[in-house]
Amino acid sequence: MKARTFRRVLFAVGVAGLIGALARFRGKGGAPPTSGGWRELEAPDFR
Repeated sequence: MKARTFRRVLFAVGVAGLIGALARFRGKGGAPPTSGGWRELEAPDFR
C-alpha cells in the first residue's frame, strides 16, 4: 500500500513539475513596465 501511495505522490510531483516548466517556457517574457509605480506624497496628500 505504501509503494502505491509513493508512486501516486511521485506522479503528482512530476505532473506539477511538467506544468510548471511549460508555464515558464511558454510564458510571456517582455520587459517590466517603465512608467507608473510609487511616488512620494506631499503633506496635503497624506489625508
